[in-house]
Amino acid sequence: MVMALAGPAMLATACKDGGTIQVHSLTFTGVHAVSPGNLKAVMATQVSSRLPWGHKASFDRDRFQADLQRIRAYYVDHGYPDARVTGVKVDLNKDQTKVDLTVNVDEGQPVLVDAIIFNGFDVLPPAHLKRMKARAPLKVGGPLDRALMQSTAQLATNELKDHGYAYAEVSTDEQTKSKATATQPAHVTVAFDAKPGLQARFGPITIVGNKGVGEDVVQRELTYKPGDLYRVSQVQKSQRRIYSLNLFQFANIAPSIDNPKLADVPTRVTVAEGKAKRVTFSFGYGSEDKARGEIQYTNANFLGDARTGGVRAKWSSLDRGVELNFTQPYFLWRGITLTAQARQWYDSEPAYSLQTSGGQATITKAWIPSGALAPVEPLLKGSPGYRLSLTLTSEYDSNTISQEALNDAALRNDLIALHLNPDTGHRSGTLNAASVDFERNTTTNLLNPTSGSVATLHVESAGHLLPGTYHYTAYGTDLRKYVPITRQVIFATRLQLGTIAGQEGNVPFFKRFFLGGSTSIRGWGRYEISPLRGGLPIGGQSMMAATTELRFPVYGKLGAVAFLDFGNVWGDPWGIHLNDLRYAIGPGIRYITPIGPVRVDLGYQLNPIPGLLVNGEPQTRRWRIHFSIGQAF
Repeated sequence: MVMALAGPAMLATACKDGGTIQVHSLTFTGVHAVSPGNLKAVMATQVSSRLPWGHKASFDRDRFQADLQRIRAYYVDHGYPDARVTGVKVDLNKDQTKVDLTVNVDEGQPVLVDAIIFNGFDVLPPAHLKRMKARAPLKVGGPLDRALMQSTAQLATNELKDHGYAYAEVSTDEQTKSKATATQPAHVTVAFDAKPGLQARFGPITIVGNKGVGEDVVQRELTYKPGDLYRVSQVQKSQRRIYSLNLFQFANIAPSIDNPKLADVPTRVTVAEGKAKRVTFSFGYGSEDKARGEIQYTNANFLGDARTGGVRAKWSSLDRGVELNFTQPYFLWRGITLTAQARQWYDSEPAYSLQTSGGQATITKAWIPSGALAPVEPLLKGSPGYRLSLTLTSEYDSNTISQEALNDAALRNDLIALHLNPDTGHRSGTLNAASVDFERNTTTNLLNPTSGSVATLHVESAGHLLPGTYHYTAYGTDLRKYVPITRQVIFATRLQLGTIAGQEGNVPFFKRFFLGGSTSIRGWGRYEISPLRGGLPIGGQSMMAATTELRFPVYGKLGAVAFLDFGNVWGDPWGIHLNDLRYAIGPGIRYITPIGPVRVDLGYQLNPIPGLLVNGEPQTRRWRIHFSIGQAF
């Protein structure tokens, strides 16, 4: 391998008197087949942060020379065996304290996969075999990527193990069809050869490590029993269910597959109990809720049998109150969860204030489609699968419209139509409602999704068969899609639709739709998009909101987005009009943290709302800044 190492040698001379040279930049030329960011990720030489308080990386000649070898190894592993570093350009600043490095790469011709053959997989159902081939990471026509080939072999092994072949082995073989020339790539055929072995069933189950938690609590979370056909997906689902109890800091299910002659596979469930009683504190700040604080006490084994009980208190400028929570994880039968809440809560929105006293109970059924492999990590990962829930709500609500609306005499008739006291802007009553929610989630990270989709449906009915002050039926859907354009560039879209069927006076004011803010149409502030009366938003009974975001990395943990938001709120039920939409565009920055991205968005109104009043004054500013934690969706 030919390398221009005069530059690094010069650096060694420049580092006289014990001085340190910082790496100011690192760039590549000739790199087309792979991502420069991925090359940087495998190198020990790093670039100094541009931020004054950021990490400063110094140049080390020996480390950099090893990095040049790593670059070649990376290319070889990704199907470019003839790649080489042909030169290194070194630019020192005048003070000889910073260096800009440029690495030139000759990628050479790749080794392309001409065909992929699967031998010995005829024991699988044809439909499953076809699906496995379609999902294989290694593709015909692509480079011979070693990591993708290994992933394909693992996928094939798991597919066999999910059909009872616990002792399955898959080996790979490459057959060269043509060698590379100066202008033509090499071609190979890759064969995956399976040895399924004996088809097995689950055998005896051993549970160890539990002390204060009964063995029956662990046992009932297992989705298999002795005598069932062995499936690796059931092992993973069971492990995930045990983690979801929040009783264990460690849980592992280990099948004993050391003896390929055993027809019954024993499994050993090992758990380590965590602290059942926990107190957590959290603090934050956002452009909408300002400073916020929360304290929560949780007992993950309340009254035994893995029940969860707790109390939560929160304060912010938007909402505050106290809430009691209870969860019964095994209600009636496996897979059904009962949750109950009782709360005393206060909400302060730009258009109204609301005092709520009451509670709700929810029965939830969650499941993962048959054949889907559940992720083992349960915490900061998502919840792929399906969720169906039924909620009964009973609460006493007391709400008051904003003072600005109350001061406008022209709104008196509108307040009467909304069943609000025209003199005080107040209304109180009992809300008894039943709602059904359905969710399909294929994402794998709740805090920062990078692929998959989420689809939710919501139907809520108040009154009718349930006694109470309010009578309405609400319908809503929320559709989200995350498409990875490259490994780090994500295209995210969201569509929300909603309507409330019912006479205006029978719908509580706090259930009406408003848009605008950090998670909807970001060119406007919170609750600023809705039908206006006297220039003031009063909410509506139909809503549509959509957004598209391009998310991409900038440097290290710092990323950026470019977004387009649009939508509107209309006064009548089923009154969505696509020719009457509000649009906002803008940029945003993201900084990745363990609790989610810290984000700042700047939204600009493309078509302002004529006559809009904010805090009683005509609104002429066409931009809004939003600061919060977590992606907008």
